[in-house]
Amino acid sequence: MRVLVVEDDAALARGLVAALRAAGLAVDHEPDGEAAAVIALSEPYSLIVLDIGLPGLSGFEVLRRIRAASAVPVLILTARDGMTDRVHGLDLGADDYLAKPFALPEFEARVRALIRRGQGLRSPVLQCGALVLERSTGTVTLDGETLSLRRRELAVLEVLMAKAGQVVPKERLAGEVFGFDDEVAPNALELYVARLRKKLQPNGPEIRTIRGLGYLLHAR
Repeated sequence: MRVLVVEDDAALARGLVAALRAAGLAVDHEPDGEAAAVIALSEPYSLIVLDIGLPGLSGFEVLRRIRAASAVPVLILTARDGMTDRVHGLDLGADDYLAKPFALPEFEARVRALIRRGQGLRSPVLQCGALVLERSTGTVTLDGETLSLRRRELAVLEVLMAKAGQVVPKERLAGEVFGFDDEVAPNALELYVARLRKKLQPNGPEIRTIRGLGYLLHAR
């Protein structure tokens, strides 16, 4: 899962990004409101963490543009703790509101809750043949046996399982798994797919390469 942090306080942004990455999420950071409004609607985010006082565009205007085109969960972070701003943000479509300063454990808990809420719009359990993935816990089992997967292997598998039987373009798959700032080797996606193929043998679904298009997960 991928999160966008829109925050112009560099020190705070570093801390938030580090905490989210430690929780196993792919994270992008954008300090400018105008740029964030574009990025938020061009990438497949599971959550947007949005400050109100931004250069370029205010967080309220960024939120307004997001809600005009997307239902992605949005958590507002702001130093403005007045009731008027809080109500205005929620009326514009924010899913939650956290005033600065805040404790990091509370921030992490709200992030988890919003991501779970967003996942609730999708099936909580994915299955392809004997392979089962529980989205709420990230647990993957094959023939009842738990598979040990790295974070990005799990992210790749979740996208493929959600589109089982359909071709997933490489660009779409990469967009779900990697953030803008991630150091990604040219063959990184192929490496994760190769690892998954090995772990799914001999009884798991087959990951087929559709040359020139992408990957397809097919139950054996």
